[in-house]
Amino acid sequence: MIKASKRFQKASEALGEEKRSDLGEAVQSLLNTPKARFDETVELYAHLAVDPRQSTQMVRGTVSLPHGSGKTVRVLV
Repeated sequence: MIKASKRFQKASEALGEEKRSDLGEAVQSLLNTPKARFDETVELYAHLAVDPRQSTQMVRGTVSLPHGSGKTVRVLV
């Protein structure tokens, strides 16, 4: 069994394992957890109830990162 840190144990006790909540409550509980000394990330899972085989129900999107992807853009014509 992997030993968890004290910060992780406090955060897991505060948040709970399988607790469902709305977006406002989730953000507020994340802000109340102990902070780390690195850039923290949050994963969000959403069930969209779409059929990807149907062309009318495709979900596509892009996200622009704050500082880009860090790679130079090359265009070949």
